[in-house]
Amino acid sequence: MKNPSRIYLVATTGNPNYGDELIAATWLKHLARVAPESEVWVDCPNPGPSEVLLGDLHPRVRFTDTFWRLSWDAPEDGPWEVAAHVQHAIQNPGLAPRWVAGIELASSADLFHVIGGGFINGIWPRHIGLLAATVAAARRSGGRAVMTGQGLWPVAQEAQPLLRSLAAQFEIVDVRDEPSASLLVNASATGDDLFFGIEPALFREEEDKPEVMVCMQSDMLDLTGHALAGFLLDTLRSWGVSPERVGFVEGIPRIDRDIFALVEHDLPGARFYPFSDIMAHGLPAGPGQKWISTRFHMHLVAAATGADGVAVSISSNYYANKHRSLIERGSGWTLNEDLSIPAPPTGGGYKPAALRELQQGKAALAKTIYG
Repeated sequence: MKNPSRIYLVATTGNPNYGDELIAATWLKHLARVAPESEVWVDCPNPGPSEVLLGDLHPRVRFTDTFWRLSWDAPEDGPWEVAAHVQHAIQNPGLAPRWVAGIELASSADLFHVIGGGFINGIWPRHIGLLAATVAAARRSGGRAVMTGQGLWPVAQEAQPLLRSLAAQFEIVDVRDEPSASLLVNASATGDDLFFGIEPALFREEEDKPEVMVCMQSDMLDLTGHALAGFLLDTLRSWGVSPERVGFVEGIPRIDRDIFALVEHDLPGARFYPFSDIMAHGLPAGPGQKWISTRFHMHLVAAATGADGVAVSISSNYYANKHRSLIERGSGWTLNEDLSIPAPPTGGGYKPAALRELQQGKAALAKTIYG
């Protein structure tokens, strides 16, 4: 298969967010290996920070935000209205004069790839415009359109026919969980795209890793941050963990520090690893640890090392499904949905054979797309 001259990735990088950055990095590293001569554009909501974080991973990568701008610019929030607005603009760029140059560039791509994550669903209804923009630009250019590792659930019932219609215009449709697959026809479900990117560079070589690792977010909560803080302190006390043997990691800067700020005075000596540190030096994860995490990608990456863990669902319509998709694929973690004090986990993370099978599934998918 000949490498496409211009590849157009649609992503949600630059916020920054640990999982989103690693998924984009995974695909850029892969393209650096299999398509180093291709021109690669990443359409994302924050192209400036994305360039700083990811710009050295492919020799010809550049960043823009055309599809995101078109989706944000729609006069109404509803997914039908956003999809219609975006497709009209790409078919007739004069309707969006501020983004004509970006529309024309996108409409010349040979391959469009909406990379994985949970950013196109009913929680952010405008984001369905990203799928609409992709199919409209592919229609103009004659290029292929694929999507991988998508978390499309939840979706409002009235938007589900629109989602199916857009997905039917993609050559390859791959999702990361079964509720997302149930919305579509003939979708594969190979799991999250980050399974393709598990490599030693994600982990730090640190002999004195904390015994218990925590990632607690303060966004998208169905409960209060105070309830999460109380659950955490009661759990650590129940497990008999000394404060200096506890570490906290930050998946999204500041948002994942708020709960730590509530409990740090009760946990003297606990270590905090900011986002910038784990991106530069790797995640302090390994076998023998116990994790407590609300974040999905911390669950995935830590479990890949063989770490035990408790996944804490902080929103029943979104995070419970995400964590369940990893547990069903063998993460060995337990799911806590009611903040009851859990027993210390003993599942041992992903077994090597199970993890290898997930990675091979993603590698086969990548070969189907890029050869």
